Amino acid sequence: MPAKSIHKTEYLVLLRRLRALRTAAGLTQVDLSAALQRPQSYVSDVERGSRRMDLLQLRELCNACGQSLSEFVDEFEQELGHAKPSRRPPKRPS
Repeated sequence: MPAKSIHKTEYLVLLRRLRALRTAAGLTQVDLSAALQRPQSYVSDVERGSRRMDLLQLRELCNACGQSLSEFVDEFEQELGHAKPSRRPPKRPS
């Protein structure tokens, strides 16, 4: 069974990029949550990986931080180029 996406290196990169996006915009979690009209716990949960977002929510978050979704995805893809692969070698039969 393949690993869930939350356990992949790529997901950790995504979480790191989300936090970096917010901090580069000079926003606290409270600031961003106000811009999104959501509780601060929402932003915290997203950044910790305990809450998943759909594409529209990600776009809204990017826009609130002053970046387009496409710019965010480009930076995410660039960072993945330097990340270790998340796939484990297949198990050998016993």
